[in-house]
Amino acid sequence: MNEQPGAQNLNGVNVSRLNETIQAIQAKPSLADFRFRVVNKWKGGGFNQTTVKASYGAGQEFPGRYGKFVMEADEPPILLGEDKAANPVEHLLHALVACVTTSMVYHAAAKGIPLDAVESEVEGELDLHGFLGLDPKVRNGFKSITLNMRISGNLTEEQKQEVVKLGPRFSPVYDMVTNSVPVTVKLSN
Repeated sequence: MNEQPGAQNLNGVNVSRLNETIQAIQAKPSLADFRFRVVNKWKGGGFNQTTVKASYGAGQEFPGRYGKFVMEADEPPILLGEDKAANPVEHLLHALVACVTTSMVYHAAAKGIPLDAVESEVEGELDLHGFLGLDPKVRNGFKSITLNMRISGNLTEEQKQEVVKLGPRFSPVYDMVTNSVPVTVKLSN
């Protein structure tokens, strides 16, 4: 990642700090190990509430995050919920597009590419035959997800194409959605 000469802050990203982070991780690779944690409570029907717990990264705990963010999930009435919040698959779409956008903006800043705006529309197609157990050949999750990204700024079409590829290339959530991630589900006391 190269910093644009004289640029301290580009696309809302402190490029100097970004480069310092990269250098610190190169010098001590264990600083790159992070652990994010949440706790979830079922509130009835399709309604759940998730609270962010302390996270770990750069060799230290961050206890100040505990309880700072609360996310809720429910289902629309057509799916037997009370529509108190976005449903889990909508949260996934949000996580995906937010991470792709952030990754794209950070890496564009690191490359010295200024952006004026990034907007997107995301759509996921899901067949309930899998979730409802009606057809074992149909997957429970999305069949496909489409991200339509709009980038504005003083960029050529070629630069826009370069920038849009940065998001999927570096996004952790994109990686998790498009590649299998081991998930362990176990009963705790």
